[in-house]
Amino acid sequence: MPAIPTDPGLVAYCGLYCGACRSYLKGRCPGCHANVKASWCKVRSCCIERKYSTCADCRDFPYPKECRRFHNFISKLIGFLLRSDRAACIAQIKRLGLQGHAAQMACCGRHSLRP
Repeated sequence: MPAIPTDPGLVAYCGLYCGACRSYLKGRCPGCHANVKASWCKVRSCCIERKYSTCADCRDFPYPKECRRFHNFISKLIGFLLRSDRAACIAQIKRLGLQGHAAQMACCGRHSLRP
């Protein structure tokens, strides 16, 4: 598998780090921002509409779990199955910025923080 890049452009709108995702590393997915097939994702659509880099830019919901687009049944299920915590990723982006989050995730070789 190729080396994990440190690239803030690979931070998904929901905070996950596409640069450490197996599908991205194997060339099967272009990453969240470039994935035009992901029109089904409500988080992605909201961020594109509001011109946000990630949900960390949102001022309407300082805590992502308060947002129904971010925190719904499907996202809870996927988070449980993949053992990922998107809200913790958003909190880390707020603390470290996109570059810091990308560097931390690349260093750990993970697409998400764990719950």
